[in-house]
Amino acid sequence: MPRFYLTTAIDYANGDPHLGHALEKIGADAICRFHRQLGDEVWFLIGMDEHGQKVAQTAEKAGVEPQAFVDGVAARFVATWESLGISNDQFIRTSSPVHHARVRELLERIFTRSPDDFYERSYTGLYCVGCESFKQPADIVDGKCALHTTRTLQEITERNWFFRLSAYTSKLKAHLAAHPEFLEPESRRNEILALLDSGLEDISASRARFAWGVPFPRPLSDGEMQTTYVWFDALPNYWTAQFFPGSGATWPASVHVVGKDITRFHTVIWPAMLMSAGLPLPERVWGHGFISLGGERFSKSAGVKLELGDAVSRFGADAFRYYLLRDIPFDGDGSFSWERFEAVYTSELANGLGNLASRTTAMIEKYCSGVVPAGARGDLDAADLADYAEARAALGGAKGFPVHLALEAIVRTVTRANQFIQDTKPWVLAKDPADRAELERVLASLARRLARQAVYLAPFMPRKAEELWRALGGPGTAGSTLFDTADRMDCTGWTVNKGEGLFPRPEPPAAK
Repeated sequence: MPRFYLTTAIDYANGDPHLGHALEKIGADAICRFHRQLGDEVWFLIGMDEHGQKVAQTAEKAGVEPQAFVDGVAARFVATWESLGISNDQFIRTSSPVHHARVRELLERIFTRSPDDFYERSYTGLYCVGCESFKQPADIVDGKCALHTTRTLQEITERNWFFRLSAYTSKLKAHLAAHPEFLEPESRRNEILALLDSGLEDISASRARFAWGVPFPRPLSDGEMQTTYVWFDALPNYWTAQFFPGSGATWPASVHVVGKDITRFHTVIWPAMLMSAGLPLPERVWGHGFISLGGERFSKSAGVKLELGDAVSRFGADAFRYYLLRDIPFDGDGSFSWERFEAVYTSELANGLGNLASRTTAMIEKYCSGVVPAGARGDLDAADLADYAEARAALGGAKGFPVHLALEAIVRTVTRANQFIQDTKPWVLAKDPADRAELERVLASLARRLARQAVYLAPFMPRKAEELWRALGGPGTAGSTLFDTADRMDCTGWTVNKGEGLFPRPEPPAAK
């Protein structure tokens, strides 16, 4: 059984989950669920990045100890992901003693295997607490960090342990040249290649002046003990996860799914650390884009926010998942819009899939006593299977992980099935006994195609897919049905139960 180990960025524990977090986790969840139905052995890791100066400062403002603060934040993230049906196998927290011990082990491996890669150095630079990183001139706009425009950069002078990142420029270039799939989509790869062409600078690996983090394993020459720089603590979580009791994580990871703002950390600093430690590199990194609100990036500090709970409650968790993955390209940027959300829900879910399911099950109940009749496959089955092959190519990894393109292909099968009803008019066929065989062929075709849609939509809308599967009388569950099985599906003899509508139409606005 092929192994598939997917990780997302671990979320920084200084606030509550927002739409940007949700887009990444829902997209990654769809990829993992998809690979389970391909027959892969999947391990899905998410978690929390709980250390660093920003977390310590936020906890201090809240009047609590850092550990108590991150415990509360982690609980809220876990509850959010459960409400959205995120099927992670492991939730890692960097404040865990297991993680602490293994980060120190990784750093010691670097000291042992590449003794020249860590060295002491005094440094003065502009530090963004929001990014937990020093900023180069290209990253600064009007004296502020380009990503955190409301934060004042701090000029910091320290003597720290430094990592000789500059020594890995040619090795990283060679790896990207030999493995172009290592970083996708292509726009992200081009950005990193340009960064490598401009040359890499060595980076701080430890910090002074605060202790909320993993103690750096070795003192400076004057005996001072420091704290591991937060990125040298956070990035190894993908590797340390395998050492937690019960973990099925196996290094190297198949793919890191991260936002485009941190691809540099995952495709430059992290691979260089692994090379230095003599460990394998992750197979791939997928850098998704940003989701904005009215063209502005979500930012708590800038006041650009939308309550995640409000968005989820509008039409339910599955409809929210569908909208994000349908309307926000997973290889670029997109914008959230209430108007667009309602339009997609109404046209594609209520009037599209929901209407198709309601009409099909109602006609099978009315004309066939609720039992799916036998019926041979036809040209429309072949057209559907071609679309499902596109969906599999989009999420199987051969074309990266453009989740939106996989869903786009599946939606075409729904549109085709609704048109099939209009073309064949089963209610007319039912009036003439001479058309009985054709009526049964049409209803069998509709049931078969709905069943495949339930299976292929399970990664995107897991709960609604199961509702549809149960309404059709399918065996087991939609989410545990392999795609190969779905492609050969025969629903003859299944007993349908129309039940309630999958996607109620939105209530019209109240008159004023």
